[in-house]
Amino acid sequence: MDLMNVENPAFRVYLIAVALTVLKVMGQGWMTVFRMMRVKSGWASPEDLRPGPYNPHPDPAQLEVNDYVDRSRRMHRNDLENIPAFWAVGLAFVSINPPLWLAQLTMYGFVIARALHAVAYAARQSHELRSVFYTAGSLIVISMALIVLFTVV
Repeated sequence: MDLMNVENPAFRVYLIAVALTVLKVMGQGWMTVFRMMRVKSGWASPEDLRPGPYNPHPDPAQLEVNDYVDRSRRMHRNDLENIPAFWAVGLAFVSINPPLWLAQLTMYGFVIARALHAVAYAARQSHELRSVFYTAGSLIVISMALIVLFTVV
């Protein structure tokens, strides 16, 4: 059987997990833009102070860190530091033809861990709580990589 085919249930699980995490990454970027526009603050670069239709009277204070905007920016950066590794190892994982239950456990587990991490971050929960969800997702990705290594070596 061609493993990279929607006929393969493990590959379908991967595709669903990738689609959900892509929506998370892209959605977080749009959330940051929404927040910047809403408060007209938290701009990231000096050139953002050039007058334009949306910001006809820029103010240097708009470049100051705004936690409402920066929290979303940090969440986006955290996604970009963690989710691409899942995309890569997930494809390798599917290529070794794992049992469906293991593909579901690892891939949906990762998606759930990242969703819970986002909720905890957005709700200003402690680093200790956020780290629980980060650790769960990280250990899932590491375990997938190790399973791939042990299978092919």
